[in-house]
Amino acid sequence: MHYIVQGKGTPIIFIHPPILSGVNFKYQLDELSKYFTVIIFDIRGHGKSQPSTQTLTYSLIVEDMKKIMDHLGVDKAFVCGYSTGGSIALEFLLTAPERTLGGILVGGISEVNTWQLKNKISLGIALAKVGAISTLAFSIAWSNSNTTAMFWKLLRDAKKANKKTAEEYYRYSLTYNCTNQLQSIPFPVLLVYGAEDKDFHSYGRLIHTNLANSEFKLIPKVKHQIPTKTHKELNNLIKQFIFSSK
Repeated sequence: MHYIVQGKGTPIIFIHPPILSGVNFKYQLDELSKYFTVIIFDIRGHGKSQPSTQTLTYSLIVEDMKKIMDHLGVDKAFVCGYSTGGSIALEFLLTAPERTLGGILVGGISEVNTWQLKNKISLGIALAKVGAISTLAFSIAWSNSNTTAMFWKLLRDAKKANKKTAEEYYRYSLTYNCTNQLQSIPFPVLLVYGAEDKDFHSYGRLIHTNLANSEFKLIPKVKHQIPTKTHKELNNLIKQFIFSSK
């Protein structure tokens, strides 16, 4: 497992979606580590982490996160998931409450219930299955980059994704559903969505409705790629959220 830890203070661990890696949170690592202990990691079979010998599931990723925390001597942390990484953050809140301070979901989902998202994830499954990782990597790196330098950083790591592990990540994301368990989460949760990412607003509102202790925020003039394209706005929201949660 490849990970980077930087800074001091309240720990935050960031979770990336399929094909991408922890590099996607470069701006969070650089900026938020001035205030918090920021941990980014590459999920098995992604970026610089080795492929998994076990089938990739959210519960397995949660166990890996706990092992990284144990290795670093971190008892509890905020978990921040981007896109389908937000589902893993919810799984962490549900199954590892003793290790949890709260959650941050950036364009997150608790289930897949729209044809647009079903089709998008199904395409990811199909491309990963036939080994078209370079095609996926280019498309995802391009859409998430805000500079040429960031594009190449994202692309280098994305092209390393293991096709079997990436397919398993996509496939698990397609069927995961924790909506009916959300009411049992007592922790504070920040929900952040792009104002232009209208297909995901219903997902955010669904989670917000079912979480008693949650905030729902829209960032103007951005679609889904918030961690890179509106990183200053996102980082300010995270700072305010964590400081107010103490």
